[in-house]
Amino acid sequence: MLDAAIKSKNVVTPQGVREAVVLLQNGRIVDVVPMNTALGCPIHDIQEKALLPGLIDPHVHINEPGRTEWEGFDTATRAALAGGLTTLVDMPLNSSPVTTSVANLALKVAAAKSQLHTNCGFWGGIVPGNTNEIEGLIAHGVLGFKAFLTHSGIDDFPNATEHDLRQAMPILARYGLPLLVHCELTTENDAWKAGDKRSYQNYLASRPKQWEDEAVALMIRLCEEYNCPTHIVHLSSASSIAPLAAAKAKGSPLTVETGQHYLFFSAEDIKDGQTQFKCAPPIREQANNEELWGALQDGIIDFVATDHSPAPPDLKQLESGDFTTAWGGIASLQLALPVLWTAAQKRGASLPDLARWLSTNPARLIGQQGRKGQIAKGFDADLLVLAPEQTFTVTAEMLHHRHNVSPYIGQELQGVIEQTFLKGQLVYDRPNFTHLHQGEIITR
Repeated sequence: MLDAAIKSKNVVTPQGVREAVVLLQNGRIVDVVPMNTALGCPIHDIQEKALLPGLIDPHVHINEPGRTEWEGFDTATRAALAGGLTTLVDMPLNSSPVTTSVANLALKVAAAKSQLHTNCGFWGGIVPGNTNEIEGLIAHGVLGFKAFLTHSGIDDFPNATEHDLRQAMPILARYGLPLLVHCELTTENDAWKAGDKRSYQNYLASRPKQWEDEAVALMIRLCEEYNCPTHIVHLSSASSIAPLAAAKAKGSPLTVETGQHYLFFSAEDIKDGQTQFKCAPPIREQANNEELWGALQDGIIDFVATDHSPAPPDLKQLESGDFTTAWGGIASLQLALPVLWTAAQKRGASLPDLARWLSTNPARLIGQQGRKGQIAKGFDADLLVLAPEQTFTVTAEMLHHRHNVSPYIGQELQGVIEQTFLKGQLVYDRPNFTHLHQGEIITR
């Protein structure tokens, strides 16, 4: 007996956009059938609006426990629902303690359990000296591991050295789990701090492409040597596209993401003192970012993730505009789809592209490709309803993040999330949350 069905003239399936009815039972998609199929269950007809798989963001800093005043499971997953995101994966740092041991993972899980409005998984961390924790973290369900090649911004999550990676990667290769890497090999470069601290161009020059390119080259070599699934997070340097393409063409188990902000903004548009734009690697010039778009459309970059990394307004130095001391991180979780869709529309992208970049391919990274990220028979009924032509202007008041600091405030965006379904249940009906606390912890 079916629980319900959703009918739309624009169902985004792996085969393309089609008129269809999506049949739901026990939180799963039973089938996708033609419009005129006779049914004996309630039918939710969304007419011309598009039905897409719920979004998956595998790069989110939720910061709980320990820094819940920055963000938290309640606010992050509430914002996610309003943005059509149904599965998040929390990064192992910015919380306190960091997720680098089995004991710390247990604290993270305990903090999350009663607060999840979306599904949520966890990455473990690779730091110097924690190799003996890796298999325990795997046994307790982490979806993979994250390492930094430069200072993370948090002293209790130090950067991994090549030696540390050589210890960890054979273990991850054996289990088939991905290593996610923040690719910047930094050198002493403090001269910029003596210049204009409010200058964005000064900040941009302080983190050159070369740092990123050398780090990516290192990870390509290690990936090929150990045959370890390796994922480059938030690629910003277009100079690394060609070597990544060559490595992928050889069959190396490499995947790549970029961030919405690298595709939407350009350095030329950022005024001095606008520290809400500070992130690392930095937002680069328009010509560079157009190359990122080309790589995304060609499949060299696999998907787009927000790297949602909020902080209290005082840490962003909004009043002083000091890029040297402002926290680096962009809050954007709720806006993941409309930001990307707005920019993608200018480049001829389609709704199936959007589903691939925000759902299908992220599902593969987190090992959920058999049950999430597609509208197809047997998949979880995590879905969103989108008015793709409708526009809106971002205001601070509409954001559900703990802090409404974002570079997107004031931007006109295209694509309004009308409804979000989790396990077939309507959990968000714009502007209202209809059922909260429905999220589950995702493990391998």
